[in-house]
Amino acid sequence: MIATRTVLALGVSQLVCWGITYYLIGVLGPLMVAELRWSSAAVYGGFSVSLLVMAASSAAVGRWLDRQGGAWAMTLGSVVIAAGCLMLALAHGAVLYYAAWIVLGLAMRLTLYDAAFAALARIGGPLARRPIAQITLLGGLASTVFWPVGGALAQHLGWRGAVLAYGLVALATIPLHATLPRGRYAGKPEGADSATQAPMAAPTPDRLRAWLYALIVALVAFLNSAMSSHMIGILAALGLAASTAVWISAARGIGQSASRLAEIMFGRTLDPLRLNLMATGALPVAFALAFAGGVAPAAAVAFSLLYGAGNGVATITRGTLPLVLFDHRVYGAVVGRLLMPSFVLSAAAPLAYAEVLERFGARGALALSVAVGLAALAASVALALRARH
Repeated sequence: MIATRTVLALGVSQLVCWGITYYLIGVLGPLMVAELRWSSAAVYGGFSVSLLVMAASSAAVGRWLDRQGGAWAMTLGSVVIAAGCLMLALAHGAVLYYAAWIVLGLAMRLTLYDAAFAALARIGGPLARRPIAQITLLGGLASTVFWPVGGALAQHLGWRGAVLAYGLVALATIPLHATLPRGRYAGKPEGADSATQAPMAAPTPDRLRAWLYALIVALVAFLNSAMSSHMIGILAALGLAASTAVWISAARGIGQSASRLAEIMFGRTLDPLRLNLMATGALPVAFALAFAGGVAPAAAVAFSLLYGAGNGVATITRGTLPLVLFDHRVYGAVVGRLLMPSFVLSAAAPLAYAEVLERFGARGALALSVAVGLAALAASVALALRARH
């Protein structure tokens, strides 16, 4: 059993770490463009670089988490976030700016959901499903909390002051990570010999299942990265006032946490494969609703909430599907490899959407999103069929 204090510590750390790293560019990016006088592609390209660093470091970090647990890796991640924020706040030229995002990319791989999920899998083995869902409950509010907070900080301190404040907040997460249990799940491993209780070698994952899982995660991550960078801009381009677009975009966090709360309360009767079908099924519907957002703000709110709900549950199944598809003893290593394409696609998303928005406008970006959502749903159906057989 994973202690409640461990779940609470990781939940709070996910709220903070997502808000001050992954969601940083969504609220401060336009201010960076204005002050640095760079193109949007140059500024948002820093975030893309950070995601490529996450891809490059993913397998190694996953193996380290399997061996050492989350305490060492995630504590180091807190320090690295602070260092990256300091570098970013001091950046006036491209070299230091991109170096800061490289540092932040490593920090995100050491602290965000995938590190926390691997830490929980190491502590709880197959019992980690519920704690994985629980820590995402607070994490889902990161954009809801930190987009308005970041905007307020930037209004009073400028974007550089806001980033420095983020770095100080990162240091406050050190105790949350340092106290994580260092033990390993002591239950009988799946596949243990019934007579000797000796664990057998971890089986090789089914290749088709593995690649379908990787494809689903990559497509959902592509949309998440795109919306984290451009959701406010898309809604504004549809005709909503800038302040309205910010608050409607922030409502996605409410949708995320509401869906995760529902999963915690009622999801025990649904296996992760069915939950994944529900999550990916919500994505194309949400983006279809957004087409009416410019003339009907209620449709924009419905889009934000439904997209948040689908993305919120998909984040849970990103962590729980490996518990039913693969061996929990090598969770970090296997998932670390399979996540690499998702980080690469996530890195491409901000630039790709910036180009689509420039050429085809907000409706072109929404059409692309519907197509990607349908592809994720198709892959989820294929994975569910494969797992049944």
